[in-house]
Amino acid sequence: MDIGFLVYPRVTPLDLVGPWEVLSRVSGANVHLVWTRPGPVEADRGMEIRATTSFADAPTFDLVLVPGGPGQVSLMKHAILMDYIRGCVSKSEWVCAVCTGSLLLAQAGVLKGRRATTHWLARDTLAEFGVQVSDERYVIDGKFATSAGVTAGIDLALELVRRTHGEEAAQQIQLQIEYDPKPPLDAGSPATAPVSLADRVRAGARRFR
Repeated sequence: MDIGFLVYPRVTPLDLVGPWEVLSRVSGANVHLVWTRPGPVEADRGMEIRATTSFADAPTFDLVLVPGGPGQVSLMKHAILMDYIRGCVSKSEWVCAVCTGSLLLAQAGVLKGRRATTHWLARDTLAEFGVQVSDERYVIDGKFATSAGVTAGIDLALELVRRTHGEEAAQQIQLQIEYDPKPPLDAGSPATAPVSLADRVRAGARRFR
């Protein structure tokens, strides 16, 4: 199974690394990090991630995943990336996005009329593309799989393993990575966080297009 992860300047590391940790453990998985050219890419907050292949040299992926992050905005008019995404849609069995990666799929025109989700701060922007936006943790619509913000990518990846390799394989990976979250606070969603806190975060949010 060939799996491709998009990596780009100012990608949110956990958007990529969370699903990568899950999907790279699938038996027989060949994982690739794709950008315009191989080599180091500086992610958000200074982490360096090394692309292993270019768009031109990448194999046909069974599953391709587009993470989000602050760098997403500057890619909305990246013609080469948009063409690459459309090409993946025609060839890949699964086309996935985490967080604001959904906006890149939407900009490429591949989510119009479909159900999808994204980071809670970006849902209104996603809806502007004619997407049926959900507030679920992750959404599967045909070959398209999208998740809410950052950590939700782990949940989505486990669901993808369950669908492609069975429940036991997904359970085994969940146990291997000891994914059993019990956060000390219940503020991980605007539905549960204090209203004043959600309002402050919303007021300080960046633009998404």
